[in-house]
Amino acid sequence: MTEYGRGPGSEPWHPEDPLYGDQGWGGQQAAHGQGQYGDQQQSYPQDPYAQQYQNHQQYPQQPYDQQYGQQPQQNHQQYGAPQQDPYAQQQGAQPQYNGGWDTGQQTAMPYGAEPQDPYAQQPGGYDATQDYYGTPEAYPPPQPPGRREAAPEQQQHQQQEQHQHQQQPSTDWDPDEPQEETHPFFTGADDPAGREPRDGDEDPDDDGSRASRRGGKTKKKKSRSGCACLVVSVVLLGGLGGVSYVGYTFWKKQFGAPADFAGTGSGEVEVEIPEGSLGYDIANILRKKGVIKSSDAFVAAQNDNPKGKLLQAGVYLLKKEMSAASAIDLMLDPKSQNAFVIPEGTRNVVVYGEIDKRLGLKKGTTAKVAKTKAESLGLPDWADDNPDVKDPLEGFLYPAAYPVAKGSKPEDALKRMVARANKEYENVDLEATAKKYNLDGPWQVLTVASLVQAEGLTHDDFRKMAEVVYNRLEPDNTITNRKLEFDSAFNYLKNQSKITIGSKEIRTNPDPYNTYYHKGLPPGPISNPGMDAIKASLNPTTNGWMFFISLDGKKTDFTKTVEEHEKLNEKWKEQQGLG
Repeated sequence: MTEYGRGPGSEPWHPEDPLYGDQGWGGQQAAHGQGQYGDQQQSYPQDPYAQQYQNHQQYPQQPYDQQYGQQPQQNHQQYGAPQQDPYAQQQGAQPQYNGGWDTGQQTAMPYGAEPQDPYAQQPGGYDATQDYYGTPEAYPPPQPPGRREAAPEQQQHQQQEQHQHQQQPSTDWDPDEPQEETHPFFTGADDPAGREPRDGDEDPDDDGSRASRRGGKTKKKKSRSGCACLVVSVVLLGGLGGVSYVGYTFWKKQFGAPADFAGTGSGEVEVEIPEGSLGYDIANILRKKGVIKSSDAFVAAQNDNPKGKLLQAGVYLLKKEMSAASAIDLMLDPKSQNAFVIPEGTRNVVVYGEIDKRLGLKKGTTAKVAKTKAESLGLPDWADDNPDVKDPLEGFLYPAAYPVAKGSKPEDALKRMVARANKEYENVDLEATAKKYNLDGPWQVLTVASLVQAEGLTHDDFRKMAEVVYNRLEPDNTITNRKLEFDSAFNYLKNQSKITIGSKEIRTNPDPYNTYYHKGLPPGPISNPGMDAIKASLNPTTNGWMFFISLDGKKTDFTKTVEEHEKLNEKWKEQQGLG
């Protein structure tokens, strides 16, 4: 389209022009390259403002030709060519007009005078700096249909289309024809930069394509549709395979049998199961040791076995690559348990010797560690530091099964035993019992329990034995004069386990642990009592028992008076051949 300040000329008609199809003020749309009112081209359409002079009463009606003269015909000019002023040929040498449209606003003139070009009053014509449309009385001049201006965005788009139209070869544009793809992957160009093929290359698929019809050079097209399809197929198949594998793995995990070895295994492996371990904890330990193949198989076999929940902490001797069911059966067999077991009533000196054997250490190694590192093994604050105590750890190596694996250190085993004792003793109220029976704290209650454990045989014996201890410790006891007279305490100081002890020896030995020589309790525990003996010491009988004796070593007889006890004692001497 032409703009103000530019000469007339033909303009390419684009289908996207928003004014396309506008046939003017009721007339026919001129064909491309023809004038609007006839076959001849003309630079300007009829001036619509010529009728304004007919409607004004001040001015006589003057023909269009008299005002502006004969409008000469002009040839079609290309866009951007220099503009010839059509008014330079008018009669009367009118001032030069720059090709703009008349605004319809006339300057006042005398009656009968010829109308003057208002642009002649301004030097430079329409290009002058004074803007007649800037006045309040001005209004935008109406435009003919062929010269209506579009919106700025449309003008820019049309200018770009015109520029591209001039740069491209003269070819009719077909909106229904599919556009040629230019990406190298789809065009098949070997060079991503889109270089022209070498001379002599031919396109066997050339069937009169759009590029051939336009007369342009055709690029060599190497179809990659097959490769593209192959790549897409591989990707799809790979994804499908991955999804299938994941689905199969999930199905196998949820519904399939877990991985498991077959048979009872071979070789030998020592496995330690810590305290508090449950199904999957045990299974993971066994799997890492190479005993079983999967944890799921072990847990499943444990659930299928009625005794599977009875597995306990300890050390087991198992085999390599066992089936899960075989591993559980072997762990339930006491023969497979390789734990270090401390029986109730065991003295520390025995425990130390067994640890040395278990770890393959020199005899006396563990006893030396216990003596030199006793304070760092975790004893409670109420443990007595009496210098007469032979072993401060006595009574704290709690009777239970412990994992003492080969290669470990003796102090590790001792710490576990002391920690277990502290845990068990916290569950019972030793302090309250000490106050009830006028004892010097939990330490003496533990000493009573150790004596009960060493002398008694059954649970009933333990309670009666505890009553005997408490009755003999009473201040008003005139029968034994507050002496316990327990053979077990003398055997402890002698590190022996004799039943028959000579009267002279036992009554003359001044060792603090000799209860025949000293009143009251010994300085400390004489063994490691079990929980049954401890609870019996907390809840003794109240029947008045003062004496006890076992005639056959299986049953203990209790009496309340000296006479009853002497009868049983004479009977025992007869059995031993001492009468």
